[in-house]
Amino acid sequence: MKFLLNVLWLVLSGFWLALGYVAAGIICCILIITIPFGIASFRIAGYALWPFGRTTVIREDAGAGSAIGNVIWIVFAGWWLALGHIVTGIALCVTIIGIPFGIANFKMIPVSLMPLGRDIVPTDEPFAAR
Repeated sequence: MKFLLNVLWLVLSGFWLALGYVAAGIICCILIITIPFGIASFRIAGYALWPFGRTTVIREDAGAGSAIGNVIWIVFAGWWLALGHIVTGIALCVTIIGIPFGIANFKMIPVSLMPLGRDIVPTDEPFAAR
């Protein structure tokens, strides 16, 4: 079932969403000081490409650097991304067929809002539990 949902997600919206995150990652990597944000954008792009069967967990070793980076990210990009995921998720949940895709959009809100200090892991791994 995860495979089927991922293929439908990829065809309907995942490719374009991932492409946007890759473009943001390239722009962030061009500007030297924002390379950590670029790496986070590439990580989110992979998650946006194939979200079903994966989840995010907070890294225990994330420190003050991640917290400061997340505050900067929220101010400049995070809240726009989270708002986009909320609007898209609500629009997808209007139809019965789109409900799983809307839930996937809602699942991406925390990582798009605060990407630093998070890992994306498969849900069937033991350490994937929150």
